[in-house]
Amino acid sequence: MGNASDTSAVFTSTISKEHDILMGSLYSIFCIMSLLGNCILLLVAYHKRSTLKPAEFFIINLSISDLGMTLSLFPLAIPSAFSHRWLFGEITCQLYAMCGVLFGLCSLTNLTALSLVCCLKVCIPNHGNKFSSSHARLLVVGVWCYASVFAVGPLAQWGHYSPEPYGTACCIDWQAPNHKLSALSYIVCLFIFCYALPCTIIFLSYTFILLTVRGSRQAVQQHVSLQTKTTNAHALIVKLSVAVCIGFLGAWTPYAALAMWAAFGDATQVPPAGFALAAVFAKSSTIYNPMVYLLCKPNFRECLYRDTSMLRQMIYRGSPQSEPKERFGSTLQRNKDVSISTRFSNGQQEGYGSCLQCTDDVSLCHVTTPQRTACILTGSTYTEVTVSQLSAKPQADFL
Repeated sequence: MGNASDTSAVFTSTISKEHDILMGSLYSIFCIMSLLGNCILLLVAYHKRSTLKPAEFFIINLSISDLGMTLSLFPLAIPSAFSHRWLFGEITCQLYAMCGVLFGLCSLTNLTALSLVCCLKVCIPNHGNKFSSSHARLLVVGVWCYASVFAVGPLAQWGHYSPEPYGTACCIDWQAPNHKLSALSYIVCLFIFCYALPCTIIFLSYTFILLTVRGSRQAVQQHVSLQTKTTNAHALIVKLSVAVCIGFLGAWTPYAALAMWAAFGDATQVPPAGFALAAVFAKSSTIYNPMVYLLCKPNFRECLYRDTSMLRQMIYRGSPQSEPKERFGSTLQRNKDVSISTRFSNGQQEGYGSCLQCTDDVSLCHVTTPQRTACILTGSTYTEVTVSQLSAKPQADFL
């Protein structure tokens, strides 16, 4: 890329330090949210792995690609943004750009495959119901292979990776088509096969789904009567998939528009701050998938609630404050056991079983036998005596 001074100049930020600090702060927030959201989503998916539907494999794969982008890009982009320059050299710049292209294209291709599966299940249910988990796994592998072709291409001299126009990150060299034919062919193929075609397929798939549901409501109702729960689950997946697609495409479209402007227009007219803002929007795409599915999908939400309930119980049992409460609770229970007894007319209590302080050796336990009493009226005075003290023959002064 040139001598050391040229390299240093290329890796220096071209936007203000305040904008870099703002970008680093936003990246830090996205990183934390993406790590938490995607890890929780993968944990929930692991716990319900035996009941996963074929379409949900694409949700999991999307979460994996988002997590891969988070772990590979944010740890390098955040310190570089705060330092007002790229800190990690040219080789790391190439790997950083490759990871960004790989995980970004994998997410978009994954959403495209998900839209096709949803369309197949809703529009052609006879064939869609035959789509199994094995088919989903095979399609997921194809998604990664498809994205890998375009991610590895620049490393094989088809296209080129370079620092971003704003200087603190790396991606495809969008100005290269002005100088190299191979770079021009790479970007044209990238635009057609990795943006225009996937967006068209996604749009047409969900359009066909909408038309099928609206125009063939009676047929859909007949299908629902056969497999109500399964179809309802597929309908929910369709709705959530549409939400994720809108969020993802909304996040990446500004960057794609600026990239095409730089590739096929006058690259010097593209403001670096615009590229920086578009990059922030693009990286925010890593948080949409877990937010949508964890908040809106009932079975994911219920599984998450069970897991968090178990965690709260474990924390509560391990806390030092729980011991006095348990001791207090056992004391209340002991007092309650004492109070559950049979009362006689002399006010004594009879334990129901054995006394609470007894050991296994019954001879060590002394139980007082309750006595029945009677009241004797002598003149105007009452006297209480035990029944055993009364004579067999009644007396005149007995009451």
